[in-house]
Amino acid sequence: MRDMTDEEYDALDEHLTKTVPKLGPNGTGFFSRKGLQVVVLDENTAKILNAKAIATRQTPSEIIASMLRKDLTITNTQI
Repeated sequence: MRDMTDEEYDALDEHLTKTVPKLGPNGTGFFSRKGLQVVVLDENTAKILNAKAIATRQTPSEIIASMLRKDLTITNTQI
């Protein structure tokens, strides 16, 4: 917000300092989305995943989802 005056910055700062944000189940932020789970990977796995993501022009999430779908398909055909 480069076009704000000093007074506007001060008013915004005061508002954000004194106001408690409302949280709810329908939020769109990182920590308020339902079903979001953080997955921690070891350093070597993260490096491999990132290298594959760059090579295939996919996101790490897309690669993991594809691997899971493939694994589920193989598992289901073996039953």
